[in-house]
Amino acid sequence: MKSSYFLHILQRTILPFLILIIFQSVHAQQAAPPAIPDTSKMTYNQISSGLKLYVYPSKNQSKQKQKEDEFECYKWAMEQSGIDPLNLPKVQAPPPETGPTGGAVVGAAKGAAVGVAIGAIAGDAGTGAAIGAVAGGLAGRRAGKQAQAQQNQQAQAAATKSEQDMKNSFVKAFSVCIEGRGYTIK
Repeated sequence: MKSSYFLHILQRTILPFLILIIFQSVHAQQAAPPAIPDTSKMTYNQISSGLKLYVYPSKNQSKQKQKEDEFECYKWAMEQSGIDPLNLPKVQAPPPETGPTGGAVVGAAKGAAVGVAIGAIAGDAGTGAAIGAVAGGLAGRRAGKQAQAQQNQQAQAAATKSEQDMKNSFVKAFSVCIEGRGYTIK
């Protein structure tokens, strides 16, 4: 009885787990490295112009030498920055928030309180509270939607800034390398 129970557990849990581990290790070994540009098809300043940089060979380097130096600096900048500008990771802003914000409830409560005070002065606190609650609810809902839109806009701006920071990191490393090889860069 115990041996069949042990075999059953082995077949149901441990064996599939081992197969999964083996499959993942084989698959990980077959993963291709990031694509590096084909230098035979590149123009002499393709990398620098793609980065919106002007590179001047201040030591009379040939176009072929500049092409080789830019490619070597491209690889070095990838190693230093951890960024490949051809395969930038996409930074996603969190999905936009929609739906109720709670602003209507808060606004209605505030409006009702104000309405009670005004209604008490006018002689009908209940009607004043109802009118204040509706007006406050609408105002609160509008304020909540505006706050939500502003948060969504800030999240998108942060994602864009993060992508730009990654590009800037690569450009900085590339610039250091290419200047070190005797080029003027702007």
